Parts: sequence; C-alpha cells; structure tokens
Amino acid sequence: MAKQSKRFREAQALVEHGKFYTADEAVALVKKTATAKFDETVELHVRLGVDPKYADQQVRGAIVLPNGIGKTKRVLAFATGEKAQEAQAAGADYVGSDDLVAKIQGGWFDFDVAVATPDMMRIIGRLGKLLGPRGLMPNPKLGTVTPDISKAIAEQKAGKVEYRTDKQGNIHCPIGKKSFEEEKLKENYQTLIDTLIRVKPAAAKGQYIRSITLAAAMGPGVPVQI
Repeated sequence: MAKQSKRFREAQALVEHGKFYTADEAVALVKKTATAKFDETVELHVRLGVDPKYADQQVRGAIVLPNGIGKTKRVLAFATGEKAQEAQAAGADYVGSDDLVAKIQGGWFDFDVAVATPDMMRIIGRLGKLLGPRGLMPNPKLGTVTPDISKAIAEQKAGKVEYRTDKQGNIHCPIGKKSFEEEKLKENYQTLIDTLIRVKPAAAKGQYIRSITLAAAMGPGVPVQI
C-alpha cells in the first residue's frame, strides 16, 4: 500500500469519519481539502445498484454541464466537403478524413474527443481497435456521430462529459475544478445526479443510487447524503 503524504493526511483529517455531508457541505469541504499546488479536478463518484454485465442495466450517456469542466478539449472532426468547413468554423482543432485515419493508425492520439458525420463511419470503422479502448471512438448514442457536426463540436468545447458504468457499476465523472465557485460546482453536481436518476434502467432493482462521493483529484473522498 502506497504511503500517504502528510498533505493528504491533513486533508483527510478534515473529513469526519462516518459522517455523510449535504451536497453544499461536501462541495465546500472538497475545495478545502484540495491542497495540491495545481488547479485540481473535482470528481463525482456514484455507485449504482446495477449489474453492467447485462446490457439492459448499463448506464451510459453524455451531457453538457452548465458550467463546463474547466478544461478546453482538443476536438478532432472526421468530415469532408461542406461539413469539413462547418467543423473548422465551429472550432475543431483537427479536421479531415482518410488523412486522419492514416495518422491515427501511425500512433497519433493528440486529441481529447472525436466527432464525425454519419458518412464517415465507413472509414472510421478501421480504427475501432485503436480508438475504442481509449474511449475515443465516435458514437451516435453520445452525440459524437451526427449530421450537425458544428453543434457536436460546440457542445464538446462547452464542457460535454461522458458518463458510463465501470465493471463494478460505478460512475466516475469530472464536474469542474477547485477554482470554480461553490455554486457552480453544486450546479454541475446536481445536473449530473439528476441525469443519472432520469436514465435509471428499467431492469435495475432495489436501491438505485447506493453511494455518492465527491473528491478533488489528489484529495480524500467526501461522502454525500443520498
């Protein structure tokens, strides 16, 4: 087990053992325990009462958080012709088709998210084994494969985040930065929680939301009241 730093132990001591905090209290405490020298990401971790090995219990989607996440994403757009011009006008960092496919096949992954027009999927299919494991494969369900390429790029630039259950049924998602005002973090937090409740699978039985934890990237977890 890795030895905890003095800084982490001091931050952990601020979290009362066994206590579950209100969302307002948790946000304030996470900002207080984020003591690293950089602007730490604030993360939301939710344990759901689902079994992801069954397709009808998987929880996955994407939303635009009202206050963004404090990070500017590098967006790659697969598009040609007029759609390529739209993508460039919308602020895509990289735009192309076969040329980008070849570049990625050569080991280049200097981007955070990929979007595509539907007609591009015939050539992007070759990249499934490269982009899939990295979570970079464009997906219609996430709004990253769409005829409205400019809207998709704008949403990504505005702070659209993907949420999906891991093998244990947990959701891990950024909701902002330590430097955010408490109210903005709280608004992002509530938007994501409301979304998870709204997309509850019909096949999920028993208690759906099992636990909620807020934490700065380098700080201790703060349990939140359900």
